[in-house]
Amino acid sequence: MAIVVALCGVLAGTPAAAETVHFRSADGKTTLVGYLFLPRADSALSRAPAIVLLHGRGGPYSSLANGVYTEATLSRRHATWAEFWASQGFIALVVDSFGPRGYHGGFPRGSYSQRPAEVSEQTVRPLDAYGALAYLRARPDVMADRVGLQGWSNGAMTALVTMSDNAPGITRPTPATGFRAALALYPGCGMAHVQERFAPYAPMLMLLASADDEVSPVTCEALAVRTRAAGGPLEVVVYDGAEHSFDDPGQRRQSVEANRRATEDARQRAVRFFRTHLTP
Repeated sequence: MAIVVALCGVLAGTPAAAETVHFRSADGKTTLVGYLFLPRADSALSRAPAIVLLHGRGGPYSSLANGVYTEATLSRRHATWAEFWASQGFIALVVDSFGPRGYHGGFPRGSYSQRPAEVSEQTVRPLDAYGALAYLRARPDVMADRVGLQGWSNGAMTALVTMSDNAPGITRPTPATGFRAALALYPGCGMAHVQERFAPYAPMLMLLASADDEVSPVTCEALAVRTRAAGGPLEVVVYDGAEHSFDDPGQRRQSVEANRRATEDARQRAVRFFRTHLTP
């Protein structure tokens, strides 16, 4: 099976246009904003599998947004991945968890202990993920039982919590009632929610960077060992020499050979993973 890999956001054909959508978080009170990327109009399927995309601590927008927070100012990483999934036949939904709560610009590096509770990846953002799942399942163009989850950094931490069998926002989750599969890129794995006990209810793929200076890949590897020993479906890959945010398509990250190699392999693994678990 041929897999098209875009290293720097250049996709074959015309990039998918994003549609701005709004939906309710499973917290029952927050109206979230999302950016929906649809497959090409010539797709043979009337319905498509979908992927919810969760941003990291910096939020979903470019650092050059200059106060304008729209689909036009999404960061290159989020837009590139969303366009990539659309080009592969998936519906992609980028969810903004921070903007609707007053933190459009996200949070700086090293700010984890000072972040407000209303954006917690352990108690709040999983509710956003399940709100996005409910929104997608209500759309006639989505295969309701074939929705996956992808997160980066703080969003990957959210993905871990969201996929746990005791996640907030869902009761007795299964692949049929929740997400079918999840991809977590360089999460922090020291959270109490997963350190005490972690049992993912559906398959997960975790991609780590050995030279990560923001989170500990060793902690995540230890989590994976414990999870697999208990029978949990968690696969882990560590990219030698790669850095945190290795898949950022900007020159700063992609000028590092280890990051370029990691990005290419991550795209290929991600496609195989989601095609395996989301394609009927």
